[in-house]
Amino acid sequence: MKFTSIADDVELGKNVKIFNFVNLYGCKIGDFTKIGTFVEIQKGASIGKNCKISSHTFICEGVNIADNCFIGHNVTFINDKYPRAVNPDGSMQSDSDWVCTKTFIEEGVSIGSSATILCGVKIGKNAMIGAGGVVTEDVPENTLVAGIPARVIRKV
Repeated sequence: MKFTSIADDVELGKNVKIFNFVNLYGCKIGDFTKIGTFVEIQKGASIGKNCKISSHTFICEGVNIADNCFIGHNVTFINDKYPRAVNPDGSMQSDSDWVCTKTFIEEGVSIGSSATILCGVKIGKNAMIGAGGVVTEDVPENTLVAGIPARVIRKV
């Protein structure tokens, strides 16, 4: 794998396919999952079995993706409700200065390209997120949501 960084603490399942220019550290990847080019998956994130993570996607700490999920191109997950670079006294923030808020993506979810998933939400089983959608609250299972902010379009 050219130009790919997989840290020693990554737990890879069997037959995981990883394309070039991927950065993985401290995460878990399930069996038969495919990870596209220019993807970063951070420590504490987990990806289930049989998932497809498309190119240019960012999966941060605290994101848990169940089995059989599709994550489109350029999808971004957020893990901090109140991000800041510095503390009120002007000092640079460190790991102890913020709270990682978890996000849960249940089995069979499909997330369209360029969607943004804010932290602290649960996307229910077999739900679909339309391309470019911004998910700010929980998504019920078997539901299609789209828009900014994402709203229910119909059942699937």
